[in-house]
Amino acid sequence: MSKDNNNIEPVWPFNKFNYLIFGIGVLTIIVGYVLMSIGKVDSFQSIRLAPFLLFIGYVILIPLSIFLKK
Repeated sequence: MSKDNNNIEPVWPFNKFNYLIFGIGVLTIIVGYVLMSIGKVDSFQSIRLAPFLLFIGYVILIPLSIFLKK
């Protein structure tokens, strides 16, 4: 029986690019929440811009950073 199988090093699937995209996604989400909190209730900023940024962060950038392999 060979003990060579125990010396396999695990490979981390994320690299610098994945962390960069994830950081941009988190920053986009933070900016979206800040814009939503400082805008008036019926302003363009609270109704259109902030939800758009939150959508981009949660639905596009964060999953992209997880699933993208480079």
